[in-house]
Amino acid sequence: MTILFLFSQGIVARGFAAAASAPLKVSSTGNNKTENIKYFKIYRWNPEEKQKPYISTYPVDLNQCGPMILDALFKIKNEQDPTLTFRRSCREGICGSCAMNIDGRNTLACLCYIDKTSAKATKIYPLPHMYVLKDLVPDMDNFYEQYRSIEPWLKSKKGKAENQNEFLQSKEDRSKLDGMYECILCACCSTACPSYWWSADKYLGPAVLMQAYRWIEDSRDDYTKERLANLDDAFKLYRCHTIMNCTKVCPKHLNPGKAIANIKRKVASNA
Repeated sequence: MTILFLFSQGIVARGFAAAASAPLKVSSTGNNKTENIKYFKIYRWNPEEKQKPYISTYPVDLNQCGPMILDALFKIKNEQDPTLTFRRSCREGICGSCAMNIDGRNTLACLCYIDKTSAKATKIYPLPHMYVLKDLVPDMDNFYEQYRSIEPWLKSKKGKAENQNEFLQSKEDRSKLDGMYECILCACCSTACPSYWWSADKYLGPAVLMQAYRWIEDSRDDYTKERLANLDDAFKLYRCHTIMNCTKVCPKHLNPGKAIANIKRKVASNA
C-alpha cells in the first residue's frame, strides 16, 4: 500500500500544518551552557502500521548539530527516533538522494542550511504529489521509467570505425551540453511542476525533458530526428506551460524551462 502525498503552494493538502513552536533556550545544569533548541516537524507514515500519516515534532540542540537539514535528520534518527526513514548517500549535492520538501520548497537536505534566524519550526515533507513508500521516501519508479523512455545514451547509426576508441566532438559542441549534463535526477523540479502533478503518467516533466534535450544537442548522436519525433506529443512535451517552478527550485541552478522551450522550437522547425 502506498499513499499519495499532495502539496500545493506551501500548504499540505491533508491538513497536517501545525502551529510553529518558538525556540526554547534552556540552561544546562551540567556545564551551564545555553542550549539552542530548534524544532523540526516531520511527516511520518509507515505502511505496516494501520494509521493515517501524521506529523512528529523533534527538538534539536543546534549547538550540538551540523549546519544542514540532513545533519538534523541524522541527529534525530541516531539519538531520538531510529524509525525515521529517509534517503541519503553522498552528502555533497551529487547523488540527489535526499531530495525532499523543506519549509514549502523542494531541495536537497544536504545543501539546505538550517534556518537559525527563524523562531518557527522547520517543516519537512517528502517530495510533493508522489506516492510515499515510508516517511520521507517517495516512490521514484515512474520517474525513472520516464527517464528510461527517452533512451538516455549515445546512439550511433554507423558505430565505431576500426581502431576508434571514443566518439569525439569539438569544444564548441561540448559546451552546448553545459547546464544539462549536471542534472542529478533528484526530481525536485518535476515535483514542483503543477503540470507534472496532474499528468505524471503522461507528461515527462522538466527533469526528463531536459535530459532528452541533452541528447538531442549532442553532436555525436545520430538519432536527433527520431528523438524529436518521439517527444512531439500533446502530453509528453506540451503540458509544459512555462510556469518556471522547475528552474526556481533546481538545487544545481539549472534551467529545465529553457531546455523545454528549445525542444519545442526544434520540433516546430523539423515539422
